[in-house]
This record gives sequence, structure tokens and C-alpha cells, in this order.
Amino acid sequence: MPALFLHNSLTRRKERFMPLDPAHVGMYVCGPTVYDRPHIGNARPAVVFDVLARLLRRLYGHLTYVRNVTDVDDKINARAAENHETIAALTARTLDLYHRDMAALGVAPPTIEPRATAHIAEMIALIERLIEGGHAYVAEGHVLFSVASFPDYGRLSGRSPEELRAGARVEIAPYKRDPGDFVLWKPSPDDLPGWESPWGPNHGRGRPGWHIECSAMSWRYLGTDFDIHGGGGDLLFPHHENEVAQSCCAFPGHHFARVWLHNGMLLVNGEKMSKSLGNIITVEDLLARVPGEAVRLALLKTHYRGVLDFSDEALKDARRELDRFYRALQKAPPANDGDVPAPVMAALCDDLNTPLAISELHKLADAALAGDRAAATGLRKAGDLLGILQTDPEAWFRPTLDSNAIEQKIAERAAARHAKNFARADEIRKELADAGILLEDNADGTTWRRG
Repeated sequence: MPALFLHNSLTRRKERFMPLDPAHVGMYVCGPTVYDRPHIGNARPAVVFDVLARLLRRLYGHLTYVRNVTDVDDKINARAAENHETIAALTARTLDLYHRDMAALGVAPPTIEPRATAHIAEMIALIERLIEGGHAYVAEGHVLFSVASFPDYGRLSGRSPEELRAGARVEIAPYKRDPGDFVLWKPSPDDLPGWESPWGPNHGRGRPGWHIECSAMSWRYLGTDFDIHGGGGDLLFPHHENEVAQSCCAFPGHHFARVWLHNGMLLVNGEKMSKSLGNIITVEDLLARVPGEAVRLALLKTHYRGVLDFSDEALKDARRELDRFYRALQKAPPANDGDVPAPVMAALCDDLNTPLAISELHKLADAALAGDRAAATGLRKAGDLLGILQTDPEAWFRPTLDSNAIEQKIAERAAARHAKNFARADEIRKELADAGILLEDNADGTTWRRG
């Protein structure tokens, strides 16, 4: 079995990965906050850690991969009010959209997908431990973590105390002992989600702070010490820094996550995505234009720790590369047996070097296009590990419908249904399904996605 090396954000160097239990690896990754349709920036960590999960399972056999869902958050409350819908309806709808979009990108479900609202008891238990240990205090119905009580605070992000105070970007409330102290629990009015707690009036009705959620869920499913914690680089501070502080203080003598992995920022045409620039690209937008595998490959062509500049040209390049790989599989149909070629495994075991792995796929394609069936088999097996080349080559090259043609077909189907010509409506649904277009009927009409 090849050795796996990963860049640990905690030590800021590449290290050989040595799991606590070689027969059972544990990994926790921060998942979505479900208040909006996922955009391409949300997709990057999902794809990156999906590849890592595939690799870990291949190397070690048993992986418990936990990816949480944040379904209690001020952004969720604000969006539900803006949409005039209940919080439960909003979170259920957007989580379903997240699942559909990630599945279209070839992202397999994690082993466990805990929702924050189902783990309030664990959060309260953690907060009680922190108060008892002198690491948290109650003030005006709030419970706050005392950063001064944890001497290693700032070690993960590598920031000095002055930088930490400047970068905390938290409200300097009068009840805080230190500006950097962060909220573990806060009061909730009757019109917002809330749970009973030991702190504050009205039976302590309140809701958790964001950071305690992940500490509670990782503890519940992976224990006090586990192998890998992952997420976007934007979570390094304060979210992950705060997770370390509260988890290590709640369980003295334990280390929480041993290895920290962070993917780099995603830009769109050289600029950060933002509503003000109007350049937020949803996964749904992309899936209306290209197959999910093309989006996935475009995300993997940049090393996970690097800044990824996403563009139309990058998407077209990924589609062209996939066309070439599929032509190679057509030329020399792969066998069912075989293994992932050693150069591909070596690339992925070197800090998940997907760009190098993809370059090895091109070498395999060269040989397969010359009729080498063993190379085609290796290409297919390597594609399995990367989560691409999952389509039959003949189906890949079938003509695809553009958005206008799909909408015309949907309108034709609606007219057929209105005329009670259900046989024709079923025919249109099948025609679209054969072209890789899946229809979903709901109260607001019919939506579609590429399957």
C-alpha cells in the first residue's frame, strides 16, 4: 500500500498520514449552511473531499466520513423571513437542492450527514463541560467562550493575539470579558428557533452559536480524537480555530483533529464571487450547460490548496478533455478487472495532486487511442477513483439538447397533459430522459436537470 502524504494546516507542512486506527479512518468536513442554492464555491470542497474519501477507502478500507448540515443559523432566519416561508421549509428545500446538485457532480453521500438541530443535547453537554472547567461564562443569557483560558488559541491559523482581535470581526458586546470571546449559546425570541437550556430567562430558551455545532457533531460520531478535519480555507479562522479551542478545553488531554486540510479560494474570471459583482455561478446554472463530470473535472484540474480561477474557457477545456478520454474508451473497450495505475495512485497519495493524476490519465488515453486495452482499463479505473468517466462512452457522445430546446419540450408536455393526452406527455418525458434530462413536477410547475 503506498504511503499517503497530506499537507497539515496545523503544522503547515506535508506529512505522512498515520491514522489513529489503520483499520478505520475518521474524517469530518464542514458541510452546507442550507439557505440558498449551492454555487460553484460550495461545490469545490464537496468534490475535493469526495476524492479524498474515495482514496482513503481504497487505502484503508473503512472510512467514517461525517459531513454536517448547518440548519440553524442567522442567515437561514433572515432568508426565511425574506422568502415568507418557514425555516423548516427553507432548510428542507435547499438541502434537497444541495443533494441533487452534488449528486450531479458525482459526489457520493458521506457516511453520516448530521443536522445541527438534531444535536442540541450534545451542544448543551459540551457547553456545560466548558463552564465547569472555567473556559466559558454566562453573561446576560449568553454563554461565551473565554479565549484567554486556552493558551494555544491562534495556533491553527498561525495568528498573533493582535491579529486575532483584528480579524475576529465579532460584535464587541458589553457583556464580553474580551473582544475575542465568542458565543456558544444565545437567547432566542419566540419568533426564532430556540431550545430550553440551563442559562437565561424563559427556561433558557436559546440557540447555539455556529462553532459549537461542529464540535458537538464531530464528538458524537468520531469521538474526542479523530484523523482528519477538512473544509474551505475561509473557515480556518475563526470557525476552525474556535472548534479546536472549545473541543480541546472540553476534553483536556485530547487533541481533537490530528490533520487539518483546507481547500483554496475559488475565483470567477479572476474575481471573488459576490452578489455586488453579480458573478455568483450556481451549480444549477452550470448543469444546464454541461454534464456534471465536466464541472467536476474543471474543479480538479487545480490542486485543492491552490486558488482556482473558474471560467467558461476552463469549463470548455474540461469538456474537451473528457471527450478525449471517452474516445479512448471507445477505441479500446476496457476490461472489467484491472487496477488503478501506479502513477495515478502516486499522484493522489502526494497530497491529493489531482492535476498530476489527470496528466497521467492523458498518457493512458494516448495508449488507449492506439488500441491498448490495458491502458483503457487503467483509464477507467483511474476515472473511478477521481469520480469521472462514469458514463457509457456511446451515451456521452449522444447529441444533447440546449436549454431552449428543453423548455420547448417541457411546454409541449404541459400542453399534452392539459389536453389529457397523457401518452404523449409520457413519450416526451422519456425522450428527455433518453437525452439525459430528468424532469421534476412540483406545485410551481416542472423543473429539469441533467442526470
